[in-house]
Amino acid sequence: MAKKNYSNLTKEQLLEVIEKLEGKKKYGLVWDEERVPEKVVTDCQDKLPVLTEVKDKEITTDENEPTHILIEGDNYHALSVLNYTHKGKIDLIYIDPPYNTGAKDWKYNNDYVDKQDTFRHSKWLTMINHRLQLARNLLKDDGIIVCAIDHNELFTLGVLMDEIFYEENRLGIVSVVHKPEGRNQEKFFGTSNEFALFYSKNKSLSKFNKIAIDEETADKFTESDEKGNYRLKNFIRMADGKYATKEAKPKFYYPIYVSDDLKTITLENSNDLKAIYPIIKSGVERTWKTLPNTFLDYLNEGNIIAKKENDEIVIYEKLYEDQVIKTHWIKKEYHAYHFGTKILDNILGEKKFNFPKSVHLIEDILKLITKKSNSIILDFFAGSGTTGHAVLNLNKKDGGNRKFILCTNNENEICEEVTYPRVKNVIIGYKNDKKENIEGLGNNLKYFKTSFVANNRNKDQLKIDITKQCTEMLCLKEGIFNLIKEETDYKIFQQGNRFLAVYYDFANASLDELRKEMNALKGEKVLYCFTFDTNGLDKANFSDWKNIRLEPIPQKILDVYKRIFKN
Repeated sequence: MAKKNYSNLTKEQLLEVIEKLEGKKKYGLVWDEERVPEKVVTDCQDKLPVLTEVKDKEITTDENEPTHILIEGDNYHALSVLNYTHKGKIDLIYIDPPYNTGAKDWKYNNDYVDKQDTFRHSKWLTMINHRLQLARNLLKDDGIIVCAIDHNELFTLGVLMDEIFYEENRLGIVSVVHKPEGRNQEKFFGTSNEFALFYSKNKSLSKFNKIAIDEETADKFTESDEKGNYRLKNFIRMADGKYATKEAKPKFYYPIYVSDDLKTITLENSNDLKAIYPIIKSGVERTWKTLPNTFLDYLNEGNIIAKKENDEIVIYEKLYEDQVIKTHWIKKEYHAYHFGTKILDNILGEKKFNFPKSVHLIEDILKLITKKSNSIILDFFAGSGTTGHAVLNLNKKDGGNRKFILCTNNENEICEEVTYPRVKNVIIGYKNDKKENIEGLGNNLKYFKTSFVANNRNKDQLKIDITKQCTEMLCLKEGIFNLIKEETDYKIFQQGNRFLAVYYDFANASLDELRKEMNALKGEKVLYCFTFDTNGLDKANFSDWKNIRLEPIPQKILDVYKRIFKN
């Protein structure tokens, strides 16, 4: 049985569950996680991760457009930081982790994992488990995670996802045809597809947008209005059966009145309108699909349309695209070579990365799950940056304000030579392989690296040290980045009509000066202030600050780290 969520049960109910579970066999994953612990995890207990901004890699095209984030460093480090800055804020997580093929496609504790490694599945599970545990905290209550995988770890990943996100929140497993011709070097089956596992944080709260995800559906739903894509179906009951004729169902046989210009459709008789009956070409009198009252409901909802065909007026019903998405995705635009590799090589001017995903596949996932305004998308196995490219594409197409956070290490200089150049070129523009100028899509980018604060045994000194290095984390947490005032003891940042102040002085010597600065500003304001007190700030000391939200540092950061590293 997959892991259940017991967080809402009373003590008595939990005791009852324990009694029932004792002595029963359990189904789930067991692997040798403790034999060789993951070094990056243990390192984060000795050195606390923070972020530092790389200013010379910042890209700004228009401060009114979305600002995206690229984090260079181990994704476990990055996820640890994001657990402070973005807990419960992420709408969609899309990841394409290493597939553990045995072809030296990933490292564990700085060593490549190959097919001869007896513990390669155990190492992979340890790695992905640590990151998925942290990732779950970042999702909104209605957020969705999509994990790409192939057959090598499909089954183990599915069981692990059931345990972390709970089986009842599994939305589905999709087969994506990324190489229709198949791999001809394989012995039995030429692999032509990969998989995408869809899970929600809370299935009852999540929902999909209405989009055409496969060519078959797209070909049918060719019309669109403000409610979405639709197709037309004759409103006459065409199927044979006992309800199909006037004789069987006379109440379903009635006139619909239509004007010659087709703009007026009504059940009210008028000399200026033509009466349309459900009579087919053979002359047989059939029935409409509904009774008159239901027809009027359809009409008032905008689901009825009239068309003139061969001088005859035909009544149609609009059938909108089904909300249920098929589990077999077969668009030609999902071909990984033509719409992944070739696109990337063109942007970079040379081949620097193997097996990127189709950018159109990620766009369709974004269209399926995210909203145009203010959705945040996280990819912590960012690789070549396809997810960021897809977000930029979609924002350009529909005027959206989506923001991405990409995390990748710099192994083989992948972040500096692939991920960052790709995102940069897509934002500002580039020359393609035909030497044509490709216009940039705009938006802004902040580049961060993971850094560390020594976990000092002197807790007061630790608080001082982490405060000095957490400014970028606070900017990231609030989404406020533009420095407008810098003094020895404090900094003030602005984003539109929002302001962030970070106060570093432990003796409060210059706090009154900062108060005057902040009181003079008009807009939404937040102050992060140092305190040694584990209970937070004494708000009585800030009674004369105008319309400001108070946040203590660094205790909240340390509390987050204490919780996640303990777990």
